[in-house]
Amino acid sequence: MSQNNELYKKIEESGRPPIEKALEKVSTKYELVHAAAKRVKQLLNEYDEFIIREGDKGEIKKLTFKAIEDIAYGRVRVLSLKKLFGE
Repeated sequence: MSQNNELYKKIEESGRPPIEKALEKVSTKYELVHAAAKRVKQLLNEYDEFIIREGDKGEIKKLTFKAIEDIAYGRVRVLSLKKLFGE
């Protein structure tokens, strides 16, 4: 049990994903949720777990955090139907 508590504490210490920056890349917050969920599915092909270690320091992150970071920092592009077809 204490091992799980330590893991969750490290996840909380890693901060939160840059949601405001990610919202700049999409039309609505709902589009961000949809894009992040799709990105998590893509990442699950690469990783076996929902919690990963990343970077030089082995920072612990949830895949949902990584998905939002990827969108925010332009590592993946979100194609919006509104932007494509001008609705």
